[in-house]
Amino acid sequence: MNVTFSLNGETVHVPASPPDRTLLAWLRETRGLTGTKEGCNEGDCGSCTVLVSDAEGCRALNACILFLPQLDGCALRTVEGIAGPDGTLHPVQAEMIAHHGAQCGFCTPGFVVSMARSHLLGRHDHDDMLAGNLCRCTGYAPIIRAAEAAASQPVPAWMQESPPAAAPDAPATSGASGASGAAPVHRPTDLDAFAAWYADHPGATLVAGATDVGLWVTKGLRDLGEMVFLGKIAALRAVRQEEGRLWIGAGTRLSRLRELMADRHPAFAELIRRYGSEQVRGAATIGGNIANGSPIADGSPALIALGATLHLRRGAARRQMPLEAFFLEYGRQDRAPGEFVEAVSIPDQPDELSCYKLSKRFDQDISAVCGCFSIGIEAGIVRRARIAFGGMAGTPRRAATLEAALIGRALDEGTLGACRDWLAEDFTPLSDMRASAGYRLDAAAGMLRRLAAERGGRAVSVLKVAP
Repeated sequence: MNVTFSLNGETVHVPASPPDRTLLAWLRETRGLTGTKEGCNEGDCGSCTVLVSDAEGCRALNACILFLPQLDGCALRTVEGIAGPDGTLHPVQAEMIAHHGAQCGFCTPGFVVSMARSHLLGRHDHDDMLAGNLCRCTGYAPIIRAAEAAASQPVPAWMQESPPAAAPDAPATSGASGASGAAPVHRPTDLDAFAAWYADHPGATLVAGATDVGLWVTKGLRDLGEMVFLGKIAALRAVRQEEGRLWIGAGTRLSRLRELMADRHPAFAELIRRYGSEQVRGAATIGGNIANGSPIADGSPALIALGATLHLRRGAARRQMPLEAFFLEYGRQDRAPGEFVEAVSIPDQPDELSCYKLSKRFDQDISAVCGCFSIGIEAGIVRRARIAFGGMAGTPRRAATLEAALIGRALDEGTLGACRDWLAEDFTPLSDMRASAGYRLDAAAGMLRRLAAERGGRAVSVLKVAP
């Protein structure tokens, strides 16, 4: 597959590269750009962070789980391109030196790239912007001080560029070979043509953000076979307000979903902030998050609590279902061969949503329990309740017994004391490395107590210290 993009200001053409080759491997092995490091090789540590710009803006992404075809038509900057063409240091580089922000230096390139993006965008929420970059030796204080010191300095001219023209797209209905002997690979642009083609080729691997599929290669060493890159199908990224609902295309990135939820359902937006790093949210899509079917995917419990509808498509045929009905059992969803997630829609409603995530690490960690509660309380009595959990079963699931029991009750001590028993009727959690079954039930019941405290006006955020 031919790929065209700008690399540190220079347009490059990559002919006949294997479609499952990661950007990290290509940078280090083919281009000799070894400043971009391989740390975890799963998108967790940020040492491989690069800047990718396209028509939708500038994103920090993990090169270790980014496939080369995803770069087509983009502008890419590695740490080697953060300084100017004449060697002039970028403000964040100069301040990292001045504030002693590096020790062993292995993580430093990723930090510099993420900081350069914050600087470019004028963002000052450095703790959030750098949550996807891990440092084991220097500590974060000098790095944050460096970011703060650079924030008021002007953006260098070389950091502002336009992406080049993309390579010709592969037709959605015919194969376009990658490297010699590789399986066919496709980059469709038309949704209808792709739907018709995929109905006849259900075994193809669909790639959207690759935050999960990338690990199939880097960790699972899997052969992905025939691949379809969905990033050029603009219709899959469509977001529109329809009568009584918000339609969100399956290709909508989590970073965009967070923006959409910020005013509608702030608790969901905050949950997305903890879902993954800036690098992950800038690539991962809501459709991939759902179609993956993970029992610990944080997006689904919130969407289920909001009464979301899932829209599926196979060829010209479309069907829809309540999102919770899509998850049948662990590893199995109600999706026919050749059928794909086209969108998810959320009904318009008052904001009654609360979301709580329990994980060993606060940022970008897998949930032990994720609980989402859309509960309407009038005159102290629960009148409406939709409750969903992740991490409590083999799928994201509603707590039907708990919902029914809460209706008509106050969230008083008697009700809260009975919640664990009702939850035990809804769920039989597993014990694993993250939590025991008993702990999960206790934690889920504790989330109801937190909800009651929050609705009562008490501060419940673990990020705020109160006397």
